[in-house]
Amino acid sequence: MRISGGKARGIPLRSRKAQGLRPATEANRERLFSSIGDQVLQTRILDLFAGTGSYGLEGLSRGASHATFVEKNRKVSQVLCENIAGVLKSACLPTSAAKVIVRDVLNLLKSVPANPFDLIFLDPPYFELNDLKGQLFDRLLKNKFVHSDSLLIHECPAGESESPEGWQLVRTLGKAGKGSPIFHLFQKSN
Repeated sequence: MRISGGKARGIPLRSRKAQGLRPATEANRERLFSSIGDQVLQTRILDLFAGTGSYGLEGLSRGASHATFVEKNRKVSQVLCENIAGVLKSACLPTSAAKVIVRDVLNLLKSVPANPFDLIFLDPPYFELNDLKGQLFDRLLKNKFVHSDSLLIHECPAGESESPEGWQLVRTLGKAGKGSPIFHLFQKSN
């Protein structure tokens, strides 16, 4: 698994076996980032359920200004920190361009961030998706993690298509039945 584009293109990403960890494949990240294009430039990214950090790191490699990674598993977060160090070095970015928070996502979302994020990657373990989805989307809105132009990218298994309350589905990438995940791109409803 490698970074698929930008300044750190080709840098390998390490992974660790853990329950619910599904590193995003290079092909899926390439498909996603090709479709959002320049929308990643100079953004502040929040990578929830970060795992290997592939989404946030891909964003940094392609021009995002900062990424915050949230991962509750300490062993997985150690590998995440190694991946961050490699990408930041390759992309000539300062260490201040990335922050790792080792914490449960739902607990983190009870707080209010200093500033909202521009781009949020939401990729919870599929076995927890039904239990978490409503709470996650609700807390992101209520606690001001997003602004009117924020883009939330939700990776989910094929067949998931419901728009949570307060959110507008902007577009969907991927097709049901292909075996690959689908990406739903949401923005805050007006």
